[in-house]
Amino acid sequence: MTEMNWSWQYSFPPFFTLQPHSETREKQLLAWKNLVLEYHKVTKQAIVDIREVQSSPLFNNTAINRKLPSDVVLLILEELAKSGNACPLDKTKQRWLVYWHTLEEWGEIVYNWAQENGFIGSVCTLFELTQGEDTVDQEFHGLDTEVLIRSLKTLEASQKAELIMFDDNQGVKFF
Repeated sequence: MTEMNWSWQYSFPPFFTLQPHSETREKQLLAWKNLVLEYHKVTKQAIVDIREVQSSPLFNNTAINRKLPSDVVLLILEELAKSGNACPLDKTKQRWLVYWHTLEEWGEIVYNWAQENGFIGSVCTLFELTQGEDTVDQEFHGLDTEVLIRSLKTLEASQKAELIMFDDNQGVKFF
């Protein structure tokens, strides 16, 4: 796994307190959004559980003894949802999916790979896409299955693919 390069703000104690001045807060939230997306890209993680954020290295910098409050984490996730980079997994907004590309972007990345590698008209299993030898050098290799399914649904909506789900088998046919 690639090592996380923390932004300079991550070592700045006020970064972990929501700033009262609107311009400063806007810049702070933007920096947090970028940090959250970069962290999930590097770690290839997709789920944030608000109840567990205090133990996450992303929101808890032990070197400076600072933790980002859960309500601020929720605010950041809601901002990421506005840009298409997150969505709640439950009505209480305790669990979130986070993705560093929007679902539409992920769909296009996978579809472009399928075109370039001759998979149009073929069926690929979701396992092949995220864990297969053909995708080792692709950005979507190791992608969370739920994020992959949601991104493939964007391709399905534009009639570029069809999800195939039966029993324990999950796949996609590219058109």
